[in-house]
Amino acid sequence: MLYVKKKLPMIVSIVLLCLGISILIYLFFTWRSEELTISNPNIEQVQTDNETIDLKTIIHEAEKNVVQIEARDEVNTLTGSGFLFNEKGDIITNAHVVKDAEAIYVRTANARVYPAAVIRIGDSTDIAVIRVPQLAGEEGLAIEKEITSEIGDEVIALGSPHGFQNTVTLGIISGTARNFTVDGFDYHNVYQISAQITHGNSGGPLINRNTGKVVGINSVGTDDGTIGFSIPITDVIKDIETWSNEATNNQLDFTSTEDLLKSFDPEQFKFDAEYVMEYFIDSLIIRDYVAAYSLLGDSIQSKTSYTNFREDYIQVVDVEYSHQSTTLTDDNNVNVLVDVSFTKNQPNKEEQLINKITYEFTIGYENDQLKIITLDEKK
Repeated sequence: MLYVKKKLPMIVSIVLLCLGISILIYLFFTWRSEELTISNPNIEQVQTDNETIDLKTIIHEAEKNVVQIEARDEVNTLTGSGFLFNEKGDIITNAHVVKDAEAIYVRTANARVYPAAVIRIGDSTDIAVIRVPQLAGEEGLAIEKEITSEIGDEVIALGSPHGFQNTVTLGIISGTARNFTVDGFDYHNVYQISAQITHGNSGGPLINRNTGKVVGINSVGTDDGTIGFSIPITDVIKDIETWSNEATNNQLDFTSTEDLLKSFDPEQFKFDAEYVMEYFIDSLIIRDYVAAYSLLGDSIQSKTSYTNFREDYIQVVDVEYSHQSTTLTDDNNVNVLVDVSFTKNQPNKEEQLINKITYEFTIGYENDQLKIITLDEKK
């Protein structure tokens, strides 16, 4: 009898344990067989859209800090690229872009043009740093200072090939540790990239697709543009930062703006005006209302606050546009006629509203910079 009493608690424990395991097994298979209900059926579409927007955002944010460089001598103008990398207004580019220049101008993403001064040019390494005081205070692009890229890494190359500003190509790191010499510059341990680059890309940034950080300086491309080479930023960033820290504005020789204002080229003027129009609309597409508003002239901004401007476009989810014509006016402005289709969300309604409007952009110089002077709807 005593033996039974001693065994009874153990028997009860075993029974309870088996019962608990049985309940857990039952619940597991019950939950597994049930379908998961999603309260928001659009969640899959939203995730897909976010992936697209992320790439567009990386590119758009990078483009703000990428400049087109015009390096002029007495006869020619060499076009290259560069990118802002600190708050002093300093720009990284290639030495071969600026080494023979007598005057250097940079053209920003919002079509503003500023004079620049050379801080330092590499002797045998194809790198240079120039400064634009008007860009001081901007953050610049994030730099990858420690981790080197590997074969297969996805990259984005930005620049101005053949003068087409802010051209973007995608590719991968297709080779590493390439060594060669071109025009007196030694290229050691450079990246080979599949992203297409050609004349005008020189000095532009190579950006890691996943991190958004600069990993290289695009420097050399084959004649057909199918293979490019980029200097790893990790190899040169210490020299670049040293040059930047040692430079003071009163020691630098800045280009005058007088020559730029005197050299009026009607075709270039129309091309620049079209670029301003496109950048304005692209900023609306990416929801960068600050960039779009900054392109508006004083006459428009005095009538429309930034808050009201933003409210006019906050419900826009898609924009498509078709360029009609560009004409030079008698008062030295440019009229750009564009068909624009806005797709908007309607609050408290499921359907979307599509507005098709023909706009006439009047673009001209205001305080020595291109601005949208008027923006009129045409019937």
